Amino acid sequence: MKRKLLVLVLAFFPVTGFSAGAGGAALDYVEVSLDDKVSLQNGAKLFVNYCLSCHSAKYMRYNRMAQDLEIPEALVKEQMILPGGKIGDTMNTTMSKEDAEEWFGVAPPDLTLIGKLYTPKWLYTYLRSFYRDESTASGWNNTVFPNVAMPHVMHELQGIQKANITTRVDEEGHAQQVIELEMVKAGSMSTEEFDRSMRDLTNFLYYMAEPARMVRIKYGVWTMSFLLVLGILAFLLKKEYWRDVH
Repeated sequence: MKRKLLVLVLAFFPVTGFSAGAGGAALDYVEVSLDDKVSLQNGAKLFVNYCLSCHSAKYMRYNRMAQDLEIPEALVKEQMILPGGKIGDTMNTTMSKEDAEEWFGVAPPDLTLIGKLYTPKWLYTYLRSFYRDESTASGWNNTVFPNVAMPHVMHELQGIQKANITTRVDEEGHAQQVIELEMVKAGSMSTEEFDRSMRDLTNFLYYMAEPARMVRIKYGVWTMSFLLVLGILAFLLKKEYWRDVH
């Protein structure tokens, strides 16, 4: 089932962007941490408030998220689930496929596995690289994903950026377009606050792509520690057995 979902996401996102953006944009470094519960909780809030209205995460359940991120179930029911929903439900969007195709020209993909399809650097840079472009249907464009159908749903937080496009010639004589973003209208957050919020959202998308990673890493450390101690004891026992032989 997850393989089918990954194929669906690939149909809507470019296969480039693992080390650089689809438009050749440089990617910004971001540090993700599954131990940072505060970051993951804020990322979950941002995802529900700004992403879930169009995108689904239909392989993630609210109760699993609540347990992993240490969010009280009562708070999840009150602030994250629509009336009539249950804590055991998956995170589905209320937007129909027909409406999405009419408004955006394409149905927004499910985001459950987006954190596996793209690196954290790609996601982090993409979320911060929207700019005004009146030539597109949505009125927005993105330096990492040129001509993306998605509008900038968080422009009230970040503000509005415009693109200054110049052409530079490299040493080999090849012309290359360079896009530099300039803030023309401030949002409700400062640049530093918005960057932190997008780091939190990236962190949540990274977690959601493989929730078992949290358990796997924790038990992996204990397993490797056990094997190390066992190896030392086995070596000492071997030396004791073979002491008289040597």
